[in-house]
Amino acid sequence: MSAAGKRPTGQWITYMYRYDDYDHTLVIERVAQYRDQLQRHLAGELPDDEFRPLRLQNGLYIQRQAPMLRVAIPYGMLSSTQLRKLADIGRRYDRGYGHFSTRQNMQFNWPRLEDTADILAELATVEMHAIQTSGNCIRNITTDPFAGVAPDEIVDPRPYCEVLRQWSTFHPEFAFLPRKFKIAVSGTLEDRAVTYAHDVGLQLYRNDKGDVLARVIVGGGMGRTPMLGSVIHEGLPWQHLSTYLDAVLRVYNRYGRRDNAYKARIKILVKAIGAEEFARQVDAEWQLERNGIATITEEELARARAAFSDPDMPERDATDASFDAQRAQDPAFARWVSRSVRAHKRAGYRSVTLSLKPTGVAPGDITSEQMDAAADLADRFSFGELRVTHEQNLVLADVALSDLHALWQGARAHGLATPNIGLLTDIICCPGGDFCSLANAKSIPIAQAIQEAFADLDYLYDIGELELNISGCMNSCGHHHVGHIGILGVDKAGSEWYQVSIGGAQGNTTSLADVIGPSFAADEVPGVVQKLIETYVEHRTPEERFLDTVRRLGVAPFKKHVYGEVARKAEVAHA
Repeated sequence: MSAAGKRPTGQWITYMYRYDDYDHTLVIERVAQYRDQLQRHLAGELPDDEFRPLRLQNGLYIQRQAPMLRVAIPYGMLSSTQLRKLADIGRRYDRGYGHFSTRQNMQFNWPRLEDTADILAELATVEMHAIQTSGNCIRNITTDPFAGVAPDEIVDPRPYCEVLRQWSTFHPEFAFLPRKFKIAVSGTLEDRAVTYAHDVGLQLYRNDKGDVLARVIVGGGMGRTPMLGSVIHEGLPWQHLSTYLDAVLRVYNRYGRRDNAYKARIKILVKAIGAEEFARQVDAEWQLERNGIATITEEELARARAAFSDPDMPERDATDASFDAQRAQDPAFARWVSRSVRAHKRAGYRSVTLSLKPTGVAPGDITSEQMDAAADLADRFSFGELRVTHEQNLVLADVALSDLHALWQGARAHGLATPNIGLLTDIICCPGGDFCSLANAKSIPIAQAIQEAFADLDYLYDIGELELNISGCMNSCGHHHVGHIGILGVDKAGSEWYQVSIGGAQGNTTSLADVIGPSFAADEVPGVVQKLIETYVEHRTPEERFLDTVRRLGVAPFKKHVYGEVARKAEVAHA
């Protein structure tokens, strides 16, 4: 039996979704189909223009240096077995590493085209694939990386994400949409899924009777024309999530622009006809099937919910004397705890973020050795399960308070314990011009230069919470529009320049950043960031974050300090 025909083996956890026979058959047959397409292409029987849509449907891009394969990680959940498989693929088929994206997926940047069918077959052995990670279809559905364990959770979004994943996979109507389509789901008081910046955002909550409802937000997105979404339906019963989304996508599929890729996203349609009119058209479409066969049943939701039962977690005391002593005695450990450890819904447990942002490493990159180490840490300390975050880090969701010091020691030994979560060097960054054929400029060297400029942890902690995002082009894969500081690579007469914006934000007060002025040469960017920080430090009030100061004062004082002190190269170029 081929690798793609094997059922998964080895240690598996039981509190995340596991494939049934239908899932296995679907993925195995998809691998066989792709293998045949690839072999015909390599033999010269399938030209590039015919092979392109087929490879994109299987997550394969042809990038600047080599093919890039994007692996789906539905709603960001990974077992340790799956992470070890990704590590093995990185070693055998790539250059010993992988890259976690802002869509909670993994990308391999250096596979050989000839090996891609074998890679997909390997993925199938651990219930993974690359289906719908590219192309004009419904992409990977994302959610809160702390789903199921966050103290502020109202509704666990994971069962709903899984139901919607199954609804969207190979949906016959939506395989060739006007453009790619992204859905994010949140079920907490604090929106950690950036729902207002997606094609569709779903915020789950409960009414006074305890019924689960959804707030439906449509028309958000970044890219060339950044927009925040609009609420088009309040109080949608969970049973109608799939039928209502069917209606949203049918209206988009019918009227979305197909003549211009830059104007093809749903946000352009919503803006053109207005959110109220769009909602009216969706409602009219929805009435045709709102109680049809696609309505989610109690039985179907219960089936999905059963996959996300809590692990068998021993009861723990809310406090632990050994932890308190270790934190008091070891300042480095205390510093890591302050940035990397979050509260948990269960007494005596915490959630831990493993930073993939040490200075000198491309944000989101992780070596095969680190993947194996993270899998070992998950098995030892967090019931064999991990989460990928929108910020390109990893989370161990269920760590006992008494295990935190041992976990920190293990993570630190493998470069996974940089105490910078939520700080300026915890940079979101796309691969940029080093890899992506669409990029106007490199992103990774800019991120590394900023990390080096702010390597002093004491200074970093004094600056406090600050999100910095970098994109190498207007496609905004680095989500620079919602960074407290956003950096965008632009091309000027064949040279790489960088536009800087401030005031963007995720969360419950999602906002789009404002450009401060003309763009800068690459070597000026760290200095520009430094001037922005100096302005903040000068004007901040006690306990005020960078974002709060920007919102209070506006762009003007930041712009004045930057352009009054930085060399005039940018202004001359702009003129």
